Amino acid sequence: MRIKLKKFGEILLSRPDGREAYLILQSSLLHDLPPDENIEIDFSGVTVLTPGWADEVVTKISSKFKNVKLINTENSSVQATLKTLREYSDLKI
Repeated sequence: MRIKLKKFGEILLSRPDGREAYLILQSSLLHDLPPDENIEIDFSGVTVLTPGWADEVVTKISSKFKNVKLINTENSSVQATLKTLREYSDLKI
């Protein structure tokens, strides 16, 4: 399954908005999937991503599923946020 984060906007800023995005994903897409489902988190079209938003979405998805791949992460904001999450959060991918 591919999750396109752009559907939540091009600028993904606040932790509360990230929490809401995760709840939407959980209730509509993720709730019936097995833990070994292949998940692609697609960052195409995202221009700004903050650690708070990403921690609520990316870290939670990666802790729930075993096979998570991050794609289209070339944007410097996305790269910096993922680096921060790997250093200070539970993000292992």
